[in-house]
Amino acid sequence: MDEPAGIDWGSLRHAYGSAADVPGRLRALYRPEEAEEAAEELHMSLYHAGGCVDGACVAALPFLVRAAADPEVTVRVDLLELVAALAHEGNRVEPRWIAPGWAETWAAAVPVLLPLLHDPSPEVRRKAADALGEAWERADDVLVALWARWPLETVPEVRHRIVRAAGPLVANAGREREPALDRLWELTGPDAGAAARIGAVEALRAARPGRPDARYARVVADVLTGDREGGGLVLRAVRFLEEDRATRTGLVSRLLGHPGTKTRRGALEAAAGELGRWRSAVPALLPAVAARLDDPEPENRLFAARVLGMCGTAARPWADRLAAMTDDEGEPYLPAQDHALWALARSGDPRCAAPLALRLGGERLGFAYFSVHSEGWWTHELSLSETLGPLVAHAEVLLPPLRARLRAARSTDEARALAQSLTAWGPAAAPAVLELCALLETDAAVWAADALAAIGPEAAAVVDRARLRALIDAPPEGQSFAPRWLALAYGRLTGDREPAAALLLPGLGDPLGNDDAVLVLGELGAAGAPYADRLRAQLSTHSGGRPALRVGEALWRITGRGDEVVPALVAAIEPYVGGGATRAVIETVRLLGAIGPAAAPAVPALRAFLDADERPVEHGSWRSVPEDDVLCAAARRALRAVSGEMV
Repeated sequence: MDEPAGIDWGSLRHAYGSAADVPGRLRALYRPEEAEEAAEELHMSLYHAGGCVDGACVAALPFLVRAAADPEVTVRVDLLELVAALAHEGNRVEPRWIAPGWAETWAAAVPVLLPLLHDPSPEVRRKAADALGEAWERADDVLVALWARWPLETVPEVRHRIVRAAGPLVANAGREREPALDRLWELTGPDAGAAARIGAVEALRAARPGRPDARYARVVADVLTGDREGGGLVLRAVRFLEEDRATRTGLVSRLLGHPGTKTRRGALEAAAGELGRWRSAVPALLPAVAARLDDPEPENRLFAARVLGMCGTAARPWADRLAAMTDDEGEPYLPAQDHALWALARSGDPRCAAPLALRLGGERLGFAYFSVHSEGWWTHELSLSETLGPLVAHAEVLLPPLRARLRAARSTDEARALAQSLTAWGPAAAPAVLELCALLETDAAVWAADALAAIGPEAAAVVDRARLRALIDAPPEGQSFAPRWLALAYGRLTGDREPAAALLLPGLGDPLGNDDAVLVLGELGAAGAPYADRLRAQLSTHSGGRPALRVGEALWRITGRGDEVVPALVAAIEPYVGGGATRAVIETVRLLGAIGPAAAPAVPALRAFLDADERPVEHGSWRSVPEDDVLCAAARRALRAVSGEMV
């Protein structure tokens, strides 16, 4: 690689600082034994997480493109992916985040990329199409090149990428706009393949933003209902009907009964997305989802049970079928059994207790010791603590095997999950106090202390206070979070909050993390009065989220005056009436209910949470409906406490 004269790489910046390391990595792209690592390092430093195009990107782009076009380079696909990512950012981030010279450098790179549409490697052609789809300033020329390649291309995935690339290019084209639109509409016809037809709809939507067309729905429905195994298309295609919910819901319902196994699975995922976003989707889609509990494909039965469980009490009409699936006779596929049992528990059916007790006492638990918070519709193991936590009404049945398992716990993870379940049960977990006290001698001491604090006086009468106090100063190795958690638990169990105050109150002014300090003040109650003015000052600086909640709660518990905290708390939840409510919003709603009539200004927001059809929480994961259920329950209780409304 020839380094151009006049580039002072050391003066340029990338995500990790000086770009002085970039020339060496660019040279390494030509050495096969070093190329893969160099390409990965370039991606991390030049693109990182996106959001800008800095000077190092501008300087490096010509060399990235030249290497991607060189048949001797072994990482051409990786480099084209990086080029496409940088060009994507260049088209979409604010101009202030784009270094001078990017537009001219990107325009000069396009002619080097165009011949790659005819490269012998399908992967190179595919990635080249992706990158060229970002060449908006050269849209006409690139469209001509894409359509020249189209009749020659035989690889379906590359053909799809060509069509997809055409969409945003058409939106920015001049002379080629109308001819390209005609081609895309032709590709929606029945003579084109299923993937091409869906790809054409995707491209047309990008080419004509904000202009819905009834023809999109007809094409999508025709493709999906007619394709024997179009499962991979379902989620993509259904998304294109965003503007037409009735059509989308009806199509998903029909696809749930499709003869293709993969199509039914795709429809189940699409149904989960609809149910997780719209409350009105429950009566429209849940019966069709429940029918898949008898699907011949085991994974589809599992997924159907997972969707029903997500929907909680709405799944009660199918509780008998779920109960029948909790043993080998009713469901031979063990993971589907697990999900059916969880769904039965989520529906509030008491028949969940006995099978869960058997699981706790057996070798195969079927539930994970950890919780997963990722987006999407993964069918990972369900969390043990999240399954058992809401089942306090069945503590009498579940406690004996749970206590036995706690005594025999083989790992810190197992002990933690069991202790977290008992924490959720509060005083009902009192029979397990001795087992929890024993955990204070293990690496699970933090979670045992939390559970003991939740149990309350019965635990306080038994716990070794000296041992618990000593743990604050000498926590389990490697648990940097433990002292503050243990100090809080110690204060709740003993009433002695001096250790927590000494440890945590020095961080009260820390803008990045004073939750624990504020918690201590709230638990001090009237004794925290000397800090009230500092809390008032903090409340005025927090516009929402957990800081406003914690500060507002502490100030109210200290002064008993709802009038001075309610405005800030209402301001913290109002932006989420339209969606995106977090756990902090839910906790704030609970706090408003605890404050009572003084929280009257919150009534409009509380009603709005309940009246919405689109769930005002984060969408796109298994937690959407459960979190919406919790929010609604909190809003109903708050309305009763604040205004006496029964909803």
